[in-house]
Amino acid sequence: YRLAQVRDVAEVAQRAVLPDPPRRVGPVRVAARYVAAHAEARIGGDLYAVLATPFGVRAIIGDVRGKGLGAVSTVSVLVGAFCHEAERVTTLAELADRLDDALARRGTDDTFEDFTTAVLLQIPPDGRTAQVLNRGHPPPYLVDERAVSPLEPTTHELPLGLRLPGAGTSGQMAADVFPLRSGAFLLLVTDGVTEARDGNGAFYDPSIRLTPGAYSSPQCLVDALLRDVHRWTGGRNQDDMAVLALAAGAR
Repeated sequence: YRLAQVRDVAEVAQRAVLPDPPRRVGPVRVAARYVAAHAEARIGGDLYAVLATPFGVRAIIGDVRGKGLGAVSTVSVLVGAFCHEAERVTTLAELADRLDDALARRGTDDTFEDFTTAVLLQIPPDGRTAQVLNRGHPPPYLVDERAVSPLEPTTHELPLGLRLPGAGTSGQMAADVFPLRSGAFLLLVTDGVTEARDGNGAFYDPSIRLTPGAYSSPQCLVDALLRDVHRWTGGRNQDDMAVLALAAGAR
C-alpha cells in the first residue's frame, strides 16, 4: 500500500513537471513517452517539450545528469525556461544561451554534476527543414521511406549548464539544417534508448533496428521503438527513457 502511494505521488509530480505535449502543435503531429527504469520510481531527470512559436515549432529533449529531487528541480527549471523563451528569441543558439542563464540563476553548488545534455530542434513554418542544435546529447534520427539516419552535429558542444567563465555565449553557433522529405519523422531520444544493452552487452541502435517507411504516425513510431527496446533488453530497463517523435504536415 505504501509503495502504491509513493508511485502515485511520483506520477502526479512527473505530470506536473513534465506534462505530455498535445498530439498536434501547429502543423506538426507529436507523440511522446517517458519510461522510468524502475516501476516504483516514476520520476527522473529526462525531459521534453514542444511549442508553437513565431519561428516555427520548437522542441527540446534533454537528460539531467543529476539524480533525485535535484534532477526534478532542474527539469522544472529547464522546461519552464524553454516555454518562456522559445517564443521570444530568434535563433536556437540564443535559446540555448537563455537556458544556460536559467541554470546559472538556479545557483547550485554541484554545477559540474548537474549539467544537462539536450537537443534543441526547430521546424520552420514551411516544414521543409529541421534545424538542430545539439548540446552533448544523442543525435535525433530522421526516419523516412529510405532510411533511419542519425542527424549528427557539425560541431560537438558542451551540455547545458557547463558554460565556462569567459567562454562567451552560443550566439555565434549556428544550428545544423537538415532537409525534410514529405512524410518524414523526426525521432528524439535520451540515452536510456541508445545505451540500452542486450544480453551480450551490445548497445541498441535505432538506425539499424527500426524499419524505414513502416510507421503511419508519430505514435506508431514511438510505440514500435519502445517495443523493440523492450525486446532488445529482455525487459530490463537500465535507465529512464524519454522519446519524442514529430511529423510535419498532415498525412
